[in-house]
Amino acid sequence: MVHNPRAGLARPAAREVCVSKPPATSDRPWSSTAPPGEFRPYISPEETLKEFTIRAVVLGALFGLLFGAVTVYVGLRAGLTVSASIPISVLSISILRAFGRSTILENNIVQTTGSAGESLAAGVMFTIPALIFLGFGSEFTFWRIFPLALLGGWLGVLFMVPLRRQLIVKEHGNLVFPEGTACADVLVAGERGGSFAGRVFWGLGLGGVYTFLMNTVQAWTAQPENRPTWFPGASFRVAITSEYLGVGYIIGSRVAGILFAGGIISWLVIMPAIKFYGQLAGNVPIYPSTIPIPQMTPDQLWSNYIRPMAAGAVAAAGLITLLRTLPTIISALRAGLKNVRAESAGQSNAATRIDREVPMRWVIGGSAVIIFMMWVLLTFHPMQGAKTEWWQNLFAGVFVTVFGFLFVTVAARISGLLGNSSNPISGMSIATLMATCAIFFVAGWTAPNYQVLALMIGGVVCIAAAIAGATSQDLKTGYLVGATPFWQQMGLLIGVTVSTLAIGTTLNLMNKGLEKYLPTQIPVNIQSLPSGVKVERDTFTYQGKNYVLINALGSHEVPDGEYLYNPSANQIEYQWAQGIGSDKAPAPQARLMATVISGILNQRLPWRLVLMGVALVVAVEILGVRSLAFATGSYLPLGTTAAMFAGGLVRMLVDATTRKKDESEASPGALYSSGLIAAGGVFGLLGIIINLLQDPEISTRVPQWVTSIFRLPWRPDLFSFGPKLLGSLAVSNLFGIIMFGLLATSLFYFARKKLD
Repeated sequence: MVHNPRAGLARPAAREVCVSKPPATSDRPWSSTAPPGEFRPYISPEETLKEFTIRAVVLGALFGLLFGAVTVYVGLRAGLTVSASIPISVLSISILRAFGRSTILENNIVQTTGSAGESLAAGVMFTIPALIFLGFGSEFTFWRIFPLALLGGWLGVLFMVPLRRQLIVKEHGNLVFPEGTACADVLVAGERGGSFAGRVFWGLGLGGVYTFLMNTVQAWTAQPENRPTWFPGASFRVAITSEYLGVGYIIGSRVAGILFAGGIISWLVIMPAIKFYGQLAGNVPIYPSTIPIPQMTPDQLWSNYIRPMAAGAVAAAGLITLLRTLPTIISALRAGLKNVRAESAGQSNAATRIDREVPMRWVIGGSAVIIFMMWVLLTFHPMQGAKTEWWQNLFAGVFVTVFGFLFVTVAARISGLLGNSSNPISGMSIATLMATCAIFFVAGWTAPNYQVLALMIGGVVCIAAAIAGATSQDLKTGYLVGATPFWQQMGLLIGVTVSTLAIGTTLNLMNKGLEKYLPTQIPVNIQSLPSGVKVERDTFTYQGKNYVLINALGSHEVPDGEYLYNPSANQIEYQWAQGIGSDKAPAPQARLMATVISGILNQRLPWRLVLMGVALVVAVEILGVRSLAFATGSYLPLGTTAAMFAGGLVRMLVDATTRKKDESEASPGALYSSGLIAAGGVFGLLGIIINLLQDPEISTRVPQWVTSIFRLPWRPDLFSFGPKLLGSLAVSNLFGIIMFGLLATSLFYFARKKLD
């Protein structure tokens, strides 16, 4: 539920990197952790080096595209994200050096511009996919995602401008900004280059080969599983992907273990208990399921009963995290408002290069433009079935700026105190949604169109808070190395704009590439639909036949989902199972947002299950365990948390066999793991694209000349020749586990191999 999974845990202090500088700059070693009275930037204000160059901006934009897409892919599957700043810094030093001598300020611009994509993606995927779960899946398109992501990203960058001097400069020594400080250390010490970048490329290469052979060639199963008959309702499984292994290593054995513990409670305790006691119900379905419990598979038990329970757990854990940081929130607001007043009074004119930043009038004007753009978007380009009045849309725009400034301030200060890892972004989003939905409920705005309006407000605020937390770390890096804030802020705006293209495209690609049409026979009277079922579209074409698209959410008669209704047969014939929300991309945070909105406005939540999740979180907190990771693990499929736990075990084994522990984000194992994560995302997306090109109906979705050039559709077995070559090994659980073990062994080897 947080931007990075190490929520609420103590982070190692940033390493002190002392590098002797040229005599012209300083006669003392530079240290990122020097106290305020002694600190000086690595590049002095009097020096002028190449900084905002074309090659730096272009390379940063390319990294933003890459890591934005990878973060969306991994985040939708695992529900977690990891920081991309360190890998981008390392790769930038190596790549720019190949094109001639680069300056540290150029590398900083690359890192600043590129990391915007990763943080923006986290905010987008936490919220915007909730449109699907609210019954507007047909409206989940690139042109719906793009403007909302762009507005939230711009808002987060602009609102950080008046906060920079207070949080980054004046509170140097009080606010440590661990990721930003570590990144500055890497930029300074990384001049030695060499194996820093090589370690990332090894992870990318080996992880890419592994992912391609597993997903595309289908040389071995991607998820070994066993459903023992002696333990009905349970399922032992592990999703053996390179990205989960890498994430598990980076977050460490403790957090990975807490995540896995949540999965064990859900899949190996609660689900078998439901199956055991559910036998007493016979053939009577128990809400929210429409299938009798004795007939349910483990996946059906998880989707019907565990999801609502775990949603309550995640919501409670997010709010507890938010309340725990309440003193920080109050102080952050006071400091932020004080700084805005000082800026407005003209008390912060730039005296040197390192004081120059975006003027306050740009911030005020930009905020007004964002309110206007949101009003235009909601008023003149509304979603089908979700049109609202112009004054309600104006209210939404104002709400976004008010909540946006509130939580941007909070996110930046918490990020400085505890690190971006501990930022309760989703908790802030839930608080925004609850406040918005409470106002809507009192006003009587409970129709589906107001659910969408509430999501738009919460989504843009969540994106702004996510980008602000990461932006504050980037600005801290710039302050330490002596960058020009104005050029960093320009790089962030460019990075946000460019990355939005990749994020919108990836979300749409995953939703389409993983979708399925499942034959489902359910008699329904379209003239008198059951409660919780509505017509989403009057006409929907599938396989050359026209259907009515209907949506079910919180109905006792029809399971949640979207369905194709055949008017001539008076029944549902297919379930349109979109990619996002499936077992391959569960999107837990987005589903939680939809649950909160629908539950408050429609009052149709399975409250008993939700309260069970809340009680579970309270018990975990009493035991002294930070509950956010546990609650997230209870929501995710067991295979996901099991694979991450394997990565955590490798990390524990490396620490146990290494004399000097290096827990920084630039350690050999962390760099190799970053490569594994990137490989899983890049080659996972490649596999989805290949699946789309094999779609029998692709010729009706692309121009004729594209079909002719690429000879579409491709035959289904064009790349998936693994089963033909390997026979039964390709579907063997044991063989898949052996291959995953070999990948884990490579991680252990490279994590113990020192950097040059």
